[in-house]
Amino acid sequence: MADRVDLLERLCVALGRPGVGGVLATADVLEELLLLGALEGKVVIGSMNRGGLAGTVFEMDDRFTGYDAAAIARMGFDGGKMLLRIDPEDPVTAATIEACARAITDLADRGLIAIVEPFISHRIDSRMRNDLSAEAMIRAISVTSGLGCTSAYTWLKVPVVPDMERVTAASTLPVLLLGGEVPDDPEQAFAAWRKALQLPNVKGIVAGRSLLYPADGDVAQAVDTAVSLL
Repeated sequence: MADRVDLLERLCVALGRPGVGGVLATADVLEELLLLGALEGKVVIGSMNRGGLAGTVFEMDDRFTGYDAAAIARMGFDGGKMLLRIDPEDPVTAATIEACARAITDLADRGLIAIVEPFISHRIDSRMRNDLSAEAMIRAISVTSGLGCTSAYTWLKVPVVPDMERVTAASTLPVLLLGGEVPDDPEQAFAAWRKALQLPNVKGIVAGRSLLYPADGDVAQAVDTAVSLL
């Protein structure tokens, strides 16, 4: 992903495939796609917070360093996405929860979607690790569902984990599946997505590297396979 032109070419291929509804990205990427004319008729979601950089001492401090609700509305986009990592042992988590709740409210006041990606996280060997057990995801989803002055515009973005039936049953909010890292076995990943998409409140897939950088390099085929699951 370090080659920006290559990334934009892959994004344009993906956005041009039938069945692809839109894109979620930071302001720099969205503005370039806008100039390329790749966002016509697409759902556009702006990334709002990712201040906690991987491998830093402040990794859990997920401050809002991207879009805010006012900028998303001004751009005519459809909503914003935020990361909510909850570390029971890190006091900075409280500020992140509060900031996410405020962002959900600010988006809802404008009739805009809030997509929240929640995790229970722990620092292990100086690195942050997300707990992908069903119990941890249920707790993260339960906390997220209650944030803000209304949940009318809130969607969840969650990974496919064991016991997805119990995980998605923790909330009636609509769920989008997180694509995650490039899988070693794409067929296994597609099979997991296919099974999860049968659950009543799972509405789609938000996949990045797993589709933009497939092992065989065929972005169009990877995207078409994911679309076929819907």
